[in-house]
Amino acid sequence: MIALIDYGAGNLTSVRKALTALGADFVVPASPGACAAASALIVPGVGNFAATAALEGEWRDAIAAAVKTGTPLLGICLGMQWLFEGSDEAPEVRGLGTMPGRIERLQSDAAARLKVPHVGWNALTMSDRSSRILRGLPSGAAVYFTHSFAAPVTADCVASTSHGSTFASVVERDNIFGVQFHPEKSGDAGLQILRNFLEACGR
Repeated sequence: MIALIDYGAGNLTSVRKALTALGADFVVPASPGACAAASALIVPGVGNFAATAALEGEWRDAIAAAVKTGTPLLGICLGMQWLFEGSDEAPEVRGLGTMPGRIERLQSDAAARLKVPHVGWNALTMSDRSSRILRGLPSGAAVYFTHSFAAPVTADCVASTSHGSTFASVVERDNIFGVQFHPEKSGDAGLQILRNFLEACGR
């Protein structure tokens, strides 16, 4: 059973629909203790990084403990940003810290007519690393973004995207995965990514 974490940072309806379409069994746990029994964890979210402060304390400890024992974790959009150490959007709020680095604001480019927030479809440029979550997707696959802050390109980056500057759009290390875009709103490519995550969960 997958635990879909609801910490009040956005509507979970589209994620629920995508998981249901893929035949996945999931639950929205009412308490952190349920994370220990989950076969996988998904942390979605939209909006300001400050919203992740709701995960401090018992939720943070439960998620970190599950990940440490090998439970797969997927962060979506704001959920991916939370995997890092923190964000310039809300400097006082800690991230989970499973990925090194900080989240920074995207830079607009008036000459190229690139505005922030970055909203709409954009391409994934795959790295040379093998990736389980991107299996079956070609470099250049288009996915749907809506964000103003993004993660740096580090050794954990398996796909990047350019919007003014280049940022990590997909990260992966061992049992930890993150996507800056919304796979549940990204058509067939997004469903393939979610399907790959389910397979990584041993489903």
